[in-house]
Amino acid sequence: MPTRSCSFRPLPAADAVTHVQFEISADAIDPVELKAELEADRAGACVCFEGWVRNHNDGEAVTALEYESHPSTAVKEGRKILGEALQRFEIVTARCVHRVGKLDIGDCAVWVGVSAEHRGAAFEACRYIIDETKQRVPIWKKEHYTSGVSGWVNCATPAGTTDQSREASGS
Repeated sequence: MPTRSCSFRPLPAADAVTHVQFEISADAIDPVELKAELEADRAGACVCFEGWVRNHNDGEAVTALEYESHPSTAVKEGRKILGEALQRFEIVTARCVHRVGKLDIGDCAVWVGVSAEHRGAAFEACRYIIDETKQRVPIWKKEHYTSGVSGWVNCATPAGTTDQSREASGS
């Protein structure tokens, strides 16, 4: 009976269908559960990325983050990115989940997982998905600093942008 060394449990029957999924979630991300969804008999490699909330950014001490998105647009663009990864790399499965809402230091803000027949494709596709997600998906990040100041940040605005400048720019 085939098993994966990390989980020591039987795998489902071989699947010939490639599966990709992008999700925006207000719920905590469970990397173990998500990784299990990548398993497929034809996959010989799995690469996962977890983006955590850290306690600093650009020299400022950070206490928490808030993420907002335009859900339908974010999911549409995320699915487009996963489709591009499917076309560019020989992958079996790919999944990306990004949080919205208030997150504390250490929380998982984004998770990307890819399985492929070979490690090279899995690494390259995972990197492509996270890089393109951060650049293209309409998700805004508000950093809360220990100084009491907070600022919105996304791919188009630098760290330290204030609420007023976000509102003025229409972001």
